[in-house]
Amino acid sequence: MRIGIHCSISRSLEGAALQAHELGANTLQIFSASPRMWRTRLPDPAQVKLFQLAREKHDITPLVIHDSYLINLAAPPSIVRDKSIEGFTGELERALLIGADYLVAHPGNYRGLTCEQGMLNVAEGLALAWRAVDAGLRSHSRLQILLENTAGAGAQLGGKLEELGNIRALAAPYIDIPIGFCLDTCHCYVSGYDLASAAGLDELLTDADEFLGVANVPVLHANDAKMGLNSHLDRHASIGAGYIGLEGFRRLLNHPKLREKAFILETPVDKPGDDLRNVKALKELVSPKKFSTPRKLKPSGTKSGPRTRRST
Repeated sequence: MRIGIHCSISRSLEGAALQAHELGANTLQIFSASPRMWRTRLPDPAQVKLFQLAREKHDITPLVIHDSYLINLAAPPSIVRDKSIEGFTGELERALLIGADYLVAHPGNYRGLTCEQGMLNVAEGLALAWRAVDAGLRSHSRLQILLENTAGAGAQLGGKLEELGNIRALAAPYIDIPIGFCLDTCHCYVSGYDLASAAGLDELLTDADEFLGVANVPVLHANDAKMGLNSHLDRHASIGAGYIGLEGFRRLLNHPKLREKAFILETPVDKPGDDLRNVKALKELVSPKKFSTPRKLKPSGTKSGPRTRRST
């Protein structure tokens, strides 16, 4: 299985790969630039080469890049929208130069518009950004864009899986690389899928099959949820320390439809060693048992949330 974690490139690209290996991960997610700044630069080719060598040496694959938090492709015509399209073009270029397998993108916020117009804006923004990428880079691409589900708060797109499927259907004819999906377990839970239960996981996979196609979901963000079911509040917790719990993640990791996916942690590091503990926690939940019985982590809050139906 591919179990990984988001690592910082603040030291270097190579440093992120080495950190992932030291933590026991065999897949990796990074930001290709600061996620909170519009101004960016292309990666240093020498650093890219060292990064690729480190990944090959330690069998770290796939490589996932997450786009900037500032980008909002759902926005109406505005400076923000113009910057978002330009910013996503830069994300695509850096992902191609670094050799990423997947570029994960949040769909954005359609405040002031209808949901339908927001989805159209995202699809158009994806197409415009892709067309702005240098043709030489585009011609040698193995990259896939992955639309990530969200907590679904307010005018946030992606709280419903059908919204992600609709964006893909609108954008795919105008982009000549695949568009797939990334499912975040915390976002799934707080948007209404009770992943603490077998029935909730079945409901998620049924909807994913219908609206996305599970085969089009190569990556899952493995995050426990600090907030309750249907809360629509995006607060990540360590594995076993939130509402989904260890048994919920055991079912996820060992489900036959998900065993071939890459599970990547975006869990908080509240104290030294939390990142290592979370990688180990996921590994210990994989069957057949290759690791010791998982140690129960101390919950950050209530052990179990109220069981309510998924919002529609």
